[in-house]
Amino acid sequence: MGTPLGDFVRAKRDSIQPEALGLPERGRRRSPGLRRLDLAARAGISVEYLTRIEQGRDRNPSVAVVNALADALSLAPAERNHLRYLAKITGGECTAHKRPAPPRREVRPSVLCTLRLLEPGIAVVTNRLGDILAHTSGYETLTSGTGLLDGDAPNLTRYVFTDPRARAYFVDWDAVADEQAFDLWLGPSIENAEWFTAELAPEAGPDFTRRLNRHVVPQRGVLRLNHPAGPELRLVRELLDVPGDAQQLIVFLPVDDATAEALAALADHPRGRLRVV
Repeated sequence: MGTPLGDFVRAKRDSIQPEALGLPERGRRRSPGLRRLDLAARAGISVEYLTRIEQGRDRNPSVAVVNALADALSLAPAERNHLRYLAKITGGECTAHKRPAPPRREVRPSVLCTLRLLEPGIAVVTNRLGDILAHTSGYETLTSGTGLLDGDAPNLTRYVFTDPRARAYFVDWDAVADEQAFDLWLGPSIENAEWFTAELAPEAGPDFTRRLNRHVVPQRGVLRLNHPAGPELRLVRELLDVPGDAQQLIVFLPVDDATAEALAALADHPRGRLRVV
């Protein structure tokens, strides 16, 4: 007996012609649409597993598998949401029925004191989900005009994947996107990481979901930024873990004299004070 999830995947597969996805025509076949072999290859799963999903013999696909199928089928946003809803009512675990406890947002007083000592330098405290928890005035200057710190609970991961301004701000956007996706595996807890991933995937789309299971350790080389005020900035990052809190302190340092001079010019504008978000 089939399931709503399996029926939907099979119907979408039958409605897609291989050439629409840039796949070669493999000759005549008994049923229309995309072959299981091709869909499975695009989604990164086995044909046998795809068959179990379509036939309703697997009712608990993971978040990663559902997102991969959505990408492989090139679903529109509304179709992606429908696929996730069908996975939920079929019995899958694509979204938590109850949101887990949020990760710790309080920053220890000793860490805040460290930030104050770093003024007017550029430093920020985050967790692995990308929540920006506290930052120096120098970090606010570095990100001014980009939209990153807009709102009451800024999040770098969400900004990178959903705000068009991020692609202009980060010169090497693909490398930064790889870093943020990889860091979710190191999140405050697996429950929070899975919940955040499930929430973000429909909005962020394939640029986000295709990175989740690559497990490629990012190089974290020189960070190049196009500041809205004009200069291109080149920075190195020192990452210091905050033990016990699943947080990290990141300090940004200029790579060259041109960047140092540009940062000094930006800092001439009026600055705020250390901010805890």
